[in-house]
Amino acid sequence: MMQILRTVAELRTRVRGWKSDGRQVGVVPTMGALHEGHLSLVRAAKRGCDRVIVTIFVNPKQFNNPDDLQKYPRTEDSDAALLAAEGVDVIFAPGPDEVYPEGFATQVAVSGVSEPLEGTMRPGHFEGVATVVAKLFGMTQADRAYFGQKDWQQLQVVKRLVADLNIPIEIVGAETVREHDGLAMSSRNLRLDPLSRAQAPALYRIMTRVAGQLRDGAPVDQTLAQGREDLLQAGFSAVEYLELRAASTLAPIATLDAPARLLAAATIGDVRLIDNIPV
Repeated sequence: MMQILRTVAELRTRVRGWKSDGRQVGVVPTMGALHEGHLSLVRAAKRGCDRVIVTIFVNPKQFNNPDDLQKYPRTEDSDAALLAAEGVDVIFAPGPDEVYPEGFATQVAVSGVSEPLEGTMRPGHFEGVATVVAKLFGMTQADRAYFGQKDWQQLQVVKRLVADLNIPIEIVGAETVREHDGLAMSSRNLRLDPLSRAQAPALYRIMTRVAGQLRDGAPVDQTLAQGREDLLQAGFSAVEYLELRAASTLAPIATLDAPARLLAAATIGDVRLIDNIPV
């Protein structure tokens, strides 16, 4: 039967028992407000591991906007019901004091891949992500961790973190799960008003068209500029970026001669949406 654990001591006792029996442990780190995208990660973890932990922790250190932290949906009861139905073994839902106890003074920073795009728009965000992910890996002692590709830059940051610090965990990136109209599933979608929700799928639609044009040899700068203008015409109030980047390093590229990713961040209503697709 699924358990909800709140302390590292309880969690480690449980994991120690599993590992003494030779079990492979998977972890799905989340901030709650679960949707089908999260559940697809849980199912992948169930297929790949003997025991599955889902962490639910709204990490204050990765919010550069206190208002955004306050507005972030917290739905632990309904999250627990969904996870129980999926056969998760443990929910680890610590409080802030358990993760960042009095005197906590360490920050993990991943250079390079964390610096452009979200790193520029949300100063301190990836330091918060890297710090909490390193802690969750240490707390859970998991063998595999599952992340969605919707947060592509975050996935690359986590992979760099694990490689650089020799953390003995395999990072599994799962494909983005989308609504029937193409909108990438996100906890933030709950905040879209009806008009914004109707307009939001234009992000994926326009990105798909831009990616196709780039694959056909269209000039990069001109095509991206037109894509940004098209997003504004489709109802987005601001386009923070629509960029073509190297898939693993996120370095800017001007020609398609290696694996690439088209990444975007745009605001509709008062909700900031991000997405990415391979090119």
